[in-house]
Amino acid sequence: MKQVFETVKLGSLSLKNRLIRSATWEGIALPDGGITEEAYKIYEELAKGGVGAIITGFTSVASDDFYFDGMMRLSDDRLISQYRKLTEIIHRENCPVMAQLALGAYYRPLENGRFAQAEPDGMKVEEIETVIEQFGQAARRAKEAGFDGVQIHAAHFFFLSRFISPLVNHRRDRFGGSTEGRAQILLDILARMRKYAPGLHVTVKINSSDFAPGGLTEKESLTICKLLAEAGIDSIEVSGNGTSVAGIKPHRNEGYFLPFAARLAEEVSVPVILVGGLRSQDTMEAVLNRTKIEFLSLSRPLLREPDLPEKMKGGETAAATCISCNRCYSSPSHRCVFRKEGAK
Repeated sequence: MKQVFETVKLGSLSLKNRLIRSATWEGIALPDGGITEEAYKIYEELAKGGVGAIITGFTSVASDDFYFDGMMRLSDDRLISQYRKLTEIIHRENCPVMAQLALGAYYRPLENGRFAQAEPDGMKVEEIETVIEQFGQAARRAKEAGFDGVQIHAAHFFFLSRFISPLVNHRRDRFGGSTEGRAQILLDILARMRKYAPGLHVTVKINSSDFAPGGLTEKESLTICKLLAEAGIDSIEVSGNGTSVAGIKPHRNEGYFLPFAARLAEEVSVPVILVGGLRSQDTMEAVLNRTKIEFLSLSRPLLREPDLPEKMKGGETAAATCISCNRCYSSPSHRCVFRKEGAK
Protein backbone atom coordinates (compact mmCIF):
# COMPACT_ATOMS: atom_id res chain seq x y z
CA MET A 1 0.00 0.00 0.00
CA LYS A 2 1.46 3.34 -1.07
CA GLN A 3 1.61 6.18 1.42
CA VAL A 4 2.29 9.88 0.93
CA PHE A 5 4.87 9.93 3.69
CA GLU A 6 7.30 7.15 2.94
CA THR A 7 10.81 7.14 1.54
CA VAL A 8 10.64 6.43 -2.16
CA LYS A 9 12.74 6.48 -5.32
CA LEU A 10 11.99 8.74 -8.26
CA GLY A 11 14.31 7.16 -10.78
CA SER A 12 17.72 7.42 -9.12
CA LEU A 13 16.59 10.19 -6.74
CA SER A 14 15.76 9.45 -3.11
CA LEU A 15 12.72 11.36 -1.80
CA LYS A 16 11.53 11.46 1.80
CA ASN A 17 7.91 11.48 0.60
CA ARG A 18 5.82 11.47 -2.58
CA LEU A 19 5.06 15.21 -2.59
CA ILE A 20 6.79 17.40 -5.16
CA ARG A 21 6.69 21.17 -5.35
CA SER A 22 5.44 21.79 -8.87
CA ALA A 23 7.13 24.61 -10.78
CA THR A 24 5.55 27.87 -9.64
CA TRP A 25 6.12 31.25 -11.23
CA GLU A 26 7.81 33.87 -9.05
CA GLY A 27 8.77 36.51 -11.61
CA ILE A 28 11.41 38.11 -9.40
CA ALA A 29 14.68 37.23 -11.14
CA LEU A 30 17.14 39.88 -12.23
CA PRO A 31 17.10 40.98 -15.91
CA ASP A 32 19.95 38.60 -16.78
CA GLY A 33 18.18 35.71 -15.04
CA GLY A 34 20.15 35.95 -11.83
CA ILE A 35 18.63 34.98 -8.48
CA THR A 36 17.52 37.53 -5.91
CA GLU A 37 17.84 37.17 -2.14
CA GLU A 38 14.05 36.93 -1.96
CA ALA A 39 14.11 33.90 -4.24
CA TYR A 40 16.77 32.19 -2.15
CA LYS A 41 14.54 32.67 0.91
CA ILE A 42 11.48 31.29 -0.90
CA TYR A 43 13.29 28.09 -1.83
CA GLU A 44 14.89 27.70 1.58
CA GLU A 45 11.46 27.95 3.18
CA LEU A 46 10.06 25.34 0.79
CA ALA A 47 12.93 22.94 1.45
CA LYS A 48 12.55 23.33 5.20
CA GLY A 49 8.80 22.73 4.86
CA GLY A 50 9.32 19.04 4.20
CA VAL A 51 8.44 18.57 0.54
CA GLY A 52 9.99 15.49 -1.07
CA ALA A 53 11.50 17.35 -4.04
CA ILE A 54 11.36 20.79 -5.60
CA ILE A 55 10.95 21.80 -9.23
CA THR A 56 11.99 25.42 -9.70
CA GLY A 57 9.85 28.05 -11.35
CA PHE A 58 10.06 28.79 -15.08
CA THR A 59 13.78 28.99 -15.98
CA SER A 60 14.42 30.14 -19.53
CA VAL A 61 17.10 28.51 -21.65
CA ALA A 62 17.64 31.69 -23.71
CA SER A 63 19.08 35.10 -22.88
CA ASP A 64 16.96 36.64 -25.65
CA ASP A 65 13.65 35.22 -24.42
CA PHE A 66 11.52 38.32 -23.84
CA TYR A 67 8.21 36.56 -23.20
CA PHE A 68 7.82 38.18 -19.79
CA ASP A 69 9.95 39.88 -17.14
CA GLY A 70 11.49 38.31 -14.08
CA MET A 71 12.42 34.93 -15.57
CA MET A 72 15.18 32.90 -14.02
CA ARG A 73 17.59 31.77 -16.72
CA LEU A 74 20.23 29.10 -17.24
CA SER A 75 21.37 30.65 -20.50
CA ASP A 76 24.87 31.78 -19.56
CA ASP A 77 27.76 30.07 -17.77
CA ARG A 78 28.22 33.21 -15.67
CA LEU A 79 24.97 32.37 -13.86
CA ILE A 80 26.05 28.90 -12.73
CA SER A 81 27.49 30.05 -9.41
CA GLN A 82 24.21 31.74 -8.42
CA TYR A 83 22.28 28.54 -9.14
CA ARG A 84 24.88 26.47 -7.31
CA LYS A 85 24.13 28.55 -4.22
CA LEU A 86 20.42 27.76 -4.73
CA THR A 87 20.96 24.00 -4.96
CA GLU A 88 23.22 24.06 -1.90
CA ILE A 89 20.51 25.83 0.13
CA ILE A 90 17.93 23.23 -0.88
CA HIS A 91 20.24 20.24 -0.46
CA ARG A 92 20.97 21.23 3.15
CA GLU A 93 17.41 20.14 3.91
CA ASN A 94 17.84 16.71 2.29
CA CYS A 95 15.67 17.76 -0.64
CA PRO A 96 16.44 17.04 -4.32
CA VAL A 97 15.81 19.90 -6.75
CA MET A 98 15.12 20.01 -10.49
CA ALA A 99 15.30 23.06 -12.73
CA GLN A 100 12.29 23.62 -14.94
CA LEU A 101 13.86 24.46 -18.31
CA ALA A 102 11.57 26.42 -20.57
CA LEU A 103 11.22 28.87 -23.41
CA GLY A 104 8.48 31.47 -23.52
CA ALA A 105 9.02 32.14 -27.21
CA TYR A 106 11.74 32.08 -29.85
CA TYR A 107 12.93 35.55 -30.84
CA ARG A 108 14.69 36.00 -34.15
CA PRO A 109 17.41 38.69 -34.17
CA LEU A 110 16.89 41.44 -36.75
CA GLU A 111 19.47 43.52 -38.58
CA ASN A 112 18.57 46.65 -36.59
CA GLY A 113 19.52 44.95 -33.32
CA ARG A 114 15.94 44.24 -32.34
CA PHE A 115 14.12 40.91 -32.17
CA ALA A 116 10.92 39.49 -33.63
CA GLN A 117 8.95 36.60 -32.16
CA ALA A 118 8.80 33.61 -34.50
CA GLU A 119 6.25 30.81 -34.26
CA PRO A 120 6.84 27.19 -35.36
CA ASP A 121 5.43 27.54 -38.88
CA GLY A 122 7.78 30.39 -39.73
CA MET A 123 10.97 29.01 -38.18
CA LYS A 124 13.89 27.71 -40.21
CA VAL A 125 15.19 24.24 -39.36
CA GLU A 126 18.44 25.78 -38.12
CA GLU A 127 16.43 27.96 -35.73
CA ILE A 128 14.71 24.87 -34.33
CA GLU A 129 18.13 23.30 -33.95
CA THR A 130 19.21 26.41 -32.03
CA VAL A 131 16.36 25.88 -29.58
CA ILE A 132 17.31 22.22 -29.12
CA GLU A 133 20.90 23.25 -28.42
CA GLN A 134 19.74 25.90 -25.94
CA PHE A 135 17.88 23.27 -23.93
CA GLY A 136 20.87 20.94 -24.04
CA GLN A 137 23.29 23.61 -22.86
CA ALA A 138 20.90 24.71 -20.10
CA ALA A 139 20.80 21.10 -18.85
CA ARG A 140 24.61 21.08 -18.79
CA ARG A 141 24.61 24.26 -16.71
CA ALA A 142 22.00 22.77 -14.40
CA LYS A 143 24.20 19.75 -13.78
CA GLU A 144 27.24 21.94 -13.15
CA ALA A 145 25.17 23.98 -10.70
CA GLY A 146 24.30 20.87 -8.71
CA PHE A 147 20.71 20.26 -9.78
CA ASP A 148 19.52 16.67 -9.45
CA GLY A 149 17.38 16.90 -12.55
CA VAL A 150 15.66 19.11 -15.08
CA GLN A 151 12.12 19.41 -16.34
CA ILE A 152 11.31 20.06 -20.00
CA HIS A 153 8.40 22.50 -19.87
CA ALA A 154 6.09 21.46 -22.71
CA ALA A 155 2.85 22.67 -21.12
CA HIS A 156 0.71 25.79 -20.63
CA PHE A 157 1.13 27.01 -24.21
CA PHE A 158 4.68 28.26 -23.85
CA PHE A 159 6.97 27.64 -26.84
CA LEU A 160 7.28 23.84 -26.67
CA SER A 161 3.60 23.47 -25.84
CA ARG A 162 2.72 25.53 -28.91
CA PHE A 163 5.21 23.57 -31.02
CA ILE A 164 3.59 20.22 -30.26
CA SER A 165 0.06 21.58 -30.69
CA PRO A 166 -1.73 21.08 -34.04
CA LEU A 167 -3.43 24.40 -33.37
CA VAL A 168 -0.10 26.20 -33.92
CA ASN A 169 2.27 23.84 -35.73
CA HIS A 170 1.31 23.19 -39.36
CA ARG A 171 4.79 22.27 -40.61
CA ARG A 172 5.26 19.51 -43.18
CA ASP A 173 8.89 18.60 -42.47
CA ARG A 174 10.33 16.27 -39.79
CA PHE A 175 9.15 18.70 -37.11
CA GLY A 176 5.49 18.60 -38.13
CA GLY A 177 2.87 16.91 -40.26
CA SER A 178 1.77 14.45 -37.55
CA THR A 179 1.70 13.97 -33.80
CA GLU A 180 5.02 12.14 -34.08
CA GLY A 181 6.54 14.92 -36.17
CA ARG A 182 5.48 17.66 -33.78
CA ALA A 183 6.91 15.59 -30.91
CA GLN A 184 10.31 15.30 -32.59
CA ILE A 185 11.60 18.49 -30.99
CA LEU A 186 11.01 17.00 -27.53
CA LEU A 187 12.80 13.78 -28.46
CA ASP A 188 15.75 15.74 -29.84
CA ILE A 189 15.89 17.90 -26.69
CA LEU A 190 15.89 14.79 -24.51
CA ALA A 191 18.72 13.27 -26.55
CA ARG A 192 20.75 16.49 -26.37
CA MET A 193 20.28 16.67 -22.60
CA ARG A 194 21.48 13.09 -22.24
CA LYS A 195 24.55 13.97 -24.30
CA TYR A 196 25.49 17.11 -22.37
CA ALA A 197 24.26 16.19 -18.87
CA PRO A 198 24.38 12.42 -18.40
CA GLY A 199 22.99 11.22 -15.10
CA LEU A 200 20.46 14.00 -14.61
CA HIS A 201 16.87 13.01 -13.95
CA VAL A 202 14.91 14.36 -16.91
CA THR A 203 11.18 14.85 -16.51
CA VAL A 204 8.65 16.58 -18.74
CA LYS A 205 5.59 18.67 -17.97
CA ILE A 206 2.94 18.28 -20.65
CA ASN A 207 -0.67 19.23 -21.22
CA SER A 208 -3.15 16.38 -20.98
CA SER A 209 -5.08 18.53 -23.45
CA ASP A 210 -4.95 22.10 -24.77
CA PHE A 211 -8.68 22.34 -24.04
CA ALA A 212 -9.04 24.38 -27.23
CA PRO A 213 -10.68 23.52 -30.57
CA GLY A 214 -7.99 22.20 -32.89
CA GLY A 215 -5.46 21.93 -30.08
CA LEU A 216 -3.62 18.99 -28.57
CA THR A 217 -6.04 16.23 -27.59
CA GLU A 218 -5.70 13.61 -24.88
CA LYS A 219 -5.09 10.97 -27.55
CA GLU A 220 -2.22 12.97 -29.03
CA SER A 221 -0.77 13.77 -25.61
CA LEU A 222 -0.83 10.08 -24.77
CA THR A 223 1.04 9.30 -28.00
CA ILE A 224 3.70 11.92 -27.23
CA CYS A 225 4.12 10.66 -23.68
CA LYS A 226 4.61 7.12 -24.94
CA LEU A 227 7.25 8.30 -27.42
CA LEU A 228 9.09 10.09 -24.61
CA ALA A 229 8.87 7.05 -22.35
CA GLU A 230 10.27 4.84 -25.11
CA ALA A 231 13.08 7.38 -25.62
CA GLY A 232 14.05 7.20 -21.94
CA ILE A 233 12.35 10.08 -20.17
CA ASP A 234 12.57 9.49 -16.42
CA SER A 235 9.12 10.76 -15.38
CA ILE A 236 6.11 12.70 -16.69
CA GLU A 237 4.13 15.43 -14.92
CA VAL A 238 0.57 15.78 -16.23
CA SER A 239 -0.94 19.25 -16.45
CA GLY A 240 -3.07 21.17 -18.95
CA ASN A 241 -4.03 24.61 -20.18
CA GLY A 242 -6.09 26.49 -17.62
CA THR A 243 -4.25 24.69 -14.86
CA SER A 244 -5.21 26.89 -11.88
CA VAL A 245 -8.88 26.05 -11.49
CA ALA A 246 -10.59 28.22 -8.89
CA GLY A 247 -12.78 27.04 -6.04
CA ILE A 248 -11.12 23.71 -5.29
CA LYS A 249 -12.48 22.15 -2.08
CA PRO A 250 -11.04 19.15 -0.21
CA HIS A 251 -12.97 15.94 -0.98
CA ARG A 252 -15.22 17.70 -3.49
CA ASN A 253 -13.39 18.52 -6.71
CA GLU A 254 -9.74 17.64 -6.25
CA GLY A 255 -7.39 16.32 -8.93
CA TYR A 256 -8.86 17.71 -12.13
CA PHE A 257 -6.21 16.06 -14.34
CA LEU A 258 -6.58 12.72 -12.56
CA PRO A 259 -8.49 10.77 -15.27
CA PHE A 260 -5.81 11.35 -17.91
CA ALA A 261 -2.91 10.85 -15.49
CA ALA A 262 -4.39 7.56 -14.27
CA ARG A 263 -4.76 6.31 -17.85
CA LEU A 264 -1.23 7.41 -18.72
CA ALA A 265 0.19 5.63 -15.67
CA GLU A 266 -1.41 2.42 -16.93
CA GLU A 267 0.22 2.74 -20.35
CA VAL A 268 3.80 3.90 -19.65
CA SER A 269 6.52 2.31 -17.57
CA VAL A 270 7.90 5.56 -16.13
CA PRO A 271 6.58 7.33 -13.00
CA VAL A 272 3.65 9.69 -13.53
CA ILE A 273 3.31 12.84 -11.42
CA LEU A 274 -0.15 14.33 -10.94
CA VAL A 275 -0.59 18.07 -10.40
CA GLY A 276 -3.76 20.15 -10.18
CA GLY A 277 -6.16 20.73 -7.33
CA LEU A 278 -4.86 18.28 -4.73
CA ARG A 279 -5.71 19.45 -1.23
CA SER A 280 -6.26 16.60 1.27
CA GLN A 281 -4.02 13.79 2.45
CA ASP A 282 -6.68 11.10 2.27
CA THR A 283 -7.55 12.06 -1.31
CA MET A 284 -3.86 11.94 -2.21
CA GLU A 285 -3.47 8.49 -0.72
CA ALA A 286 -6.61 7.31 -2.49
CA VAL A 287 -5.10 8.47 -5.79
CA LEU A 288 -1.87 6.64 -5.03
CA ASN A 289 -3.61 3.38 -4.15
CA ARG A 290 -6.41 3.34 -6.71
CA THR A 291 -4.13 4.15 -9.64
CA LYS A 292 -0.56 3.56 -10.75
CA ILE A 293 0.29 7.25 -10.22
CA GLU A 294 3.45 7.38 -8.09
CA PHE A 295 3.89 11.07 -7.18
CA LEU A 296 1.80 14.16 -6.47
CA SER A 297 2.84 17.75 -7.04
CA LEU A 298 1.55 20.90 -5.38
CA SER A 299 1.74 24.56 -6.31
CA ARG A 300 -0.80 26.96 -4.78
CA PRO A 301 -1.13 25.09 -1.45
CA LEU A 302 2.61 25.59 -0.86
CA LEU A 303 2.30 29.31 -1.50
CA ARG A 304 0.03 29.58 1.53
CA GLU A 305 1.69 26.84 3.57
CA PRO A 306 5.29 26.08 2.55
CA ASP A 307 5.40 23.76 5.56
CA LEU A 308 2.25 21.86 4.57
CA PRO A 309 4.13 18.54 4.15
CA GLU A 310 5.58 18.77 7.66
CA LYS A 311 2.19 19.67 9.10
CA MET A 312 0.50 16.76 7.33
CA LYS A 313 3.20 14.32 8.34
CA GLY A 314 2.97 15.43 11.97
CA GLY A 315 -0.81 15.16 12.05
CA GLU A 316 -1.28 18.88 12.56
CA THR A 317 -3.51 19.11 9.50
CA ALA A 318 -5.14 16.75 7.01
CA ALA A 319 -5.87 19.29 4.27
CA ALA A 320 -4.42 22.46 2.79
CA THR A 321 -5.90 25.81 3.78
CA CYS A 322 -5.51 27.15 0.21
CA ILE A 323 -8.94 28.24 -1.07
CA SER A 324 -7.87 28.43 -4.75
CA CYS A 325 -8.84 32.09 -5.03
CA ASN A 326 -5.97 32.73 -7.49
CA ARG A 327 -5.26 36.14 -5.96
CA CYS A 328 -1.63 35.00 -5.67
CA TYR A 329 -1.25 35.65 -9.39
CA SER A 330 -1.73 39.39 -8.91
CA SER A 331 0.46 39.67 -5.80
CA PRO A 332 4.18 40.56 -5.70
CA SER A 333 6.30 37.46 -6.37
CA HIS A 334 3.04 35.47 -6.48
CA ARG A 335 2.90 35.12 -2.71
CA CYS A 336 -0.31 34.08 -0.99
CA VAL A 337 -2.32 37.19 -0.08
CA PHE A 338 -3.43 35.54 3.17
CA ARG A 339 0.10 35.22 4.47
CA LYS A 340 1.53 38.12 6.43
CA GLU A 341 5.27 38.65 6.41
CA GLY A 342 6.81 36.15 8.78
CA ALA A 343 3.52 34.37 9.44
CA LYS A 344 2.78 30.73 8.86
